[in-house]
Amino acid sequence: MKLLQELSEAAGVPGREDNIRAIVRRELKGCVDSIAVDTMGNVITFKQGSGRQRQKVMFAAHMDEIGFYVSYVDERGFLRLQEVGGFDTRNLFARRVIVHTAKGQIRGVLNPSGKPIHTASPEERRASKEVSDFFVDLGLPAKAVTKQVQVGDMVTLDAPFVEFGDYASGKCLDNRVQVYVGIETLRSMKKPKHDIYGVFTVQEEVGLRGAFTSTYGIAPDIGIALDTTIACDTPGVPGEQKITALGKGVGIKVMDGSVICDRELVDVFVGLAKKHKIKHQLEVLPRGGTDAGAIQRSRAGVKTITLSVPTRYIHTVTETVHRGDVEATKTLLRRYLEG
Repeated sequence: MKLLQELSEAAGVPGREDNIRAIVRRELKGCVDSIAVDTMGNVITFKQGSGRQRQKVMFAAHMDEIGFYVSYVDERGFLRLQEVGGFDTRNLFARRVIVHTAKGQIRGVLNPSGKPIHTASPEERRASKEVSDFFVDLGLPAKAVTKQVQVGDMVTLDAPFVEFGDYASGKCLDNRVQVYVGIETLRSMKKPKHDIYGVFTVQEEVGLRGAFTSTYGIAPDIGIALDTTIACDTPGVPGEQKITALGKGVGIKVMDGSVICDRELVDVFVGLAKKHKIKHQLEVLPRGGTDAGAIQRSRAGVKTITLSVPTRYIHTVTETVHRGDVEATKTLLRRYLEG
C-alpha cells in the first residue's frame, strides 16, 4: 500500500490540495482518455464508454484533509491557528505539526495555552479547550519565525502511516483512502459501457465546495460519492451506535446528514455485492455528510449514492481502516462502472 502511504503522509488542507493533485495526475497519466483541472482545483478524469446509448457516471473522492492556517504570529514567535475542518480538541493535545511556508517546511509542536498538570489546579485541569487556545511552538527565536512564517501558511498534523495486523492507520485516511480507491479503480477498469468521470474534489471538509462546481460542469446522470464513514465498533459504544464495523466490507450508504441515497441505486449496489460475493454492510449515519450532498442537488438533481470505507478514530491522526474493506470497495465500484 505504498501509494496509500504517500497519499496519507502528503499535505493538503482545504484550498491547498496541490500535493494530492500532483499525485493523482501522475498516477493516472495514460490510464484515462483525459485529465483536466478546473477553476476550483478539482481533478476531472474521463474514460469514454463503448455503448451506443451512453450515460454520464461520475464518482467523486475528496482530496483535502482537516488542518489549519496560521492566523497570527505573536511577539515571542508562537503561532495561533484557524482550523479548516472539524476537530475534536481532545485529540489535539501534545501533537507534532508541520508548518508549510514559502521557504520550506518547519516542524513544531502543538499544545494548548495554560499550566502543565504539575502546577494546574483541579479546576484548571478539568477545563475544556477550544482550537483558539492552542498554539504552535517552532523552537525558533521570534525574528527567525517572522522571517519564514506568514499569516495564511498551511499547518498539518505530523503522523506516519503504519500497517499492523489487518489494518492500516495514519492521518487523513479521510479521505485519502478513497482517493486511492479511485485511482486504483481507474487504472484497473476495463472498457466501460458508459462515460466515466472520475473526479477528485477540493474543499469537501469546509462545505462540499468542489463537488458543487464539478457536478454542475459535468451534469452527470448518476453520481457516486466515495468517502469514509464512522466505525464505532470499539469499547464504550453500544452496538446499535456502531454505524459500521471494520472487516465487514464496503459500506453502502442509505442516508446521512446530507443525503438520502437513491433507493434504486442502493438496491443495485447491494445486488451486485451479493452476486459477486463482495462483503458489504448497509450504513445509516445520523449526522455528517459527503460530496453526495452536493452531487444530488446539482442542477435539476442527480441519482446519487455513497460508497464508504469504514474507519475508526475519524478526524484523528490514527484513522484506521481494514485492508479487506478497502479491497471490497474497489471491487464493488469497478463492477458497477464496468457494467
